[in-house]
Amino acid sequence: MKKVLRNNKVTILVLIIAMMLSSALLIGCSGQKTTEPADTAKPKETTDEQKQEETIKDEEIVLAAPRDVAPGKEDAFFTSVILYIWEPLIGMGENGEPVPKLATSWEASEDKKEWTLKLREGVIFHNGEKFNANSVVANFNRYKKMKSRNSKFYTFNVDKVYPGLIDCEKTDDFTVKITFKNPLPTLPYNMVNFGSPIYSSDSFDENGDFVGIPSATGPFKLVEMEKDSYCVLESYKGYYGEKAKAEKIRVKVIPDAQTRYSALKAEEIMGVMDLGAITPALAEELLKDDRFEKSVEKSTISHYISANGNKPPFDNLNMRKAISLALDRQLIVDEFYKGLGKPTQNILNYASPFEKIIEHEYDIEKAKQLAKEALKGEKKDIDMIVPSAFTQKYPYKEEAEYIQATLKELGLNVNILIYDWPTFKELRKNGEFNLSMHIQGLPNMEPYSIFDRFMRSNGSTNIAYNLGYKNDRVDELMDKLDQTLDLDERAKIYDELQDLSAEELPTIPLFCDANLIVFNKKIDGYKSIIYGTTLPELHWRK
Repeated sequence: MKKVLRNNKVTILVLIIAMMLSSALLIGCSGQKTTEPADTAKPKETTDEQKQEETIKDEEIVLAAPRDVAPGKEDAFFTSVILYIWEPLIGMGENGEPVPKLATSWEASEDKKEWTLKLREGVIFHNGEKFNANSVVANFNRYKKMKSRNSKFYTFNVDKVYPGLIDCEKTDDFTVKITFKNPLPTLPYNMVNFGSPIYSSDSFDENGDFVGIPSATGPFKLVEMEKDSYCVLESYKGYYGEKAKAEKIRVKVIPDAQTRYSALKAEEIMGVMDLGAITPALAEELLKDDRFEKSVEKSTISHYISANGNKPPFDNLNMRKAISLALDRQLIVDEFYKGLGKPTQNILNYASPFEKIIEHEYDIEKAKQLAKEALKGEKKDIDMIVPSAFTQKYPYKEEAEYIQATLKELGLNVNILIYDWPTFKELRKNGEFNLSMHIQGLPNMEPYSIFDRFMRSNGSTNIAYNLGYKNDRVDELMDKLDQTLDLDERAKIYDELQDLSAEELPTIPLFCDANLIVFNKKIDGYKSIIYGTTLPELHWRK
């Protein structure tokens, strides 16, 4: 056709004249005096820059975590709260305080046995079901049926979160009343995050087990997952609040710290998330590259050494004190964690609103003297067990070697034994160890659970970790807490328990962790918070 037109001048002339006449007729009919064509006559072309922006907006953002943050239906929560798929009734504020989420307000009766919660209106689950009082009642029925359910994040135990729970009843469409056998003055602190997850009523069966991917209310929907491999989130357009800025996010599971580092360098992933997302040393290396940025916030995680108090030599309080005095906590934080974290001798994490400031003590000479008296001048071979998974999240190998070298000065020959998680747990349960390195987070913002588990004579962690700790005053204080309604009075009891924990060391706290993330500057709006990140704010940088 093109050859014919080029060779036929007459045809070209006719076509040009016809086009000119058509243009004149169109202008005359429209009544326009200007000779410029109207916008509707010729749509504006999309520039290459605009096309690129649209492509970038639609392109999924890939992140990575050291563990599977969407472990699935066997988990009490299906996913971690950090994915913003499900929401709690009560969330966590910037300082660890309870803040409204799906519940907008709460009020207790004078005797603290009844709590009335007002619920957020206009909330729609991912499956289109309306959120209301019936939804909350259904979820509380699930809590009671589950009783205790394991999780990769925090075990859900209804008797711990809601001790003495009688019922949750609908008062009206957006009000529920929760009743207890005994006073529960700190209920809102119990309910923070993992204490009050909410899902649509058709997400679980009569036993409280999930049936498929659950439907929830968060700004993201879970649309795809492969266990221990990845999960895919999509922005939920029906979200009641500000919509997630990223259309799609893929979170890969990359357990090995060096592999996560390499993936960031190669831009296979844009950022990291979850506990131990990146070691401080690797973060420091990445930040030498102008492509990367970091964000740091307090963390609910603390690091500990726990001693087997049910057998020598750590059934002797002076030996536990010797270890605590011998370890330079500031050096650990500075050397192995690049200054990110806070040295502590307090069993309670610094993210808790009830934390008491307790100065940690370092005195190697005093430690040597206590150890010499306890060991009667003899040397002692001891086993320190370390979970292998934590060596991929934290610099536990290097830290363990420092502990080994330091305790040698006390007459302790430390044998470092690194085991997979099931073996580590079994050895700890059976008491086949002397020392263990581990972490502990805050399941919620009520410190009662930490004191109860670690310090009460029959506390679950005290028994499971073979701490062998017993103090009649602690048991008395825990019983007193059960009867104390006033928050200020409870805070005084919490303070005394923290003092006792620092003095008698049922477990030996080392430092409170920091929530460190590193990300590529191609993304924006991504910051760390006390637990998790600002994932809904994450988007491609323009």
